[in-house]
Amino acid sequence: MAELKNCKRCGKLFNYIGGIPICPACKDEEEADFQKIKKYLYENPGASISQVASDLNMGIDKIKKFLREGRLEIIGDDGIPILRCEKCGEPIKTGRFCDECSRSMSTEFSMAANKMKGKKSFQGERPSVGMRYLSVGDKKKEK
Repeated sequence: MAELKNCKRCGKLFNYIGGIPICPACKDEEEADFQKIKKYLYENPGASISQVASDLNMGIDKIKKFLREGRLEIIGDDGIPILRCEKCGEPIKTGRFCDECSRSMSTEFSMAANKMKGKKSFQGERPSVGMRYLSVGDKKKEK
């Protein structure tokens, strides 16, 4: 269900239905910026983040955001690490987590999901909280 929120970028009110809390106009603007970067990198393969930011008159933080989202990747091993894993701090080339932490978290999530599958919501007992279907006869009994 949609709710009204103010856009984090421009402040306008919009129907928020999930994801990043920015309005459709700002989402379109961000996508246009990404397409500019994509085109630039196609024409200038291997350009540095500072070169892209400078030539496109764009903030480095915006480019880092696209790197964090996994839409761009740093190539080569030279230079100062721009991104670090949010869990262990190791240098990474794209996304939020290194391969090792991603595997570890995936295993932990799978184990937790399997553990939850093993538990029954209620075994022959009525749940203390929740919903149920009322038939016509049940409605008459309540009155």
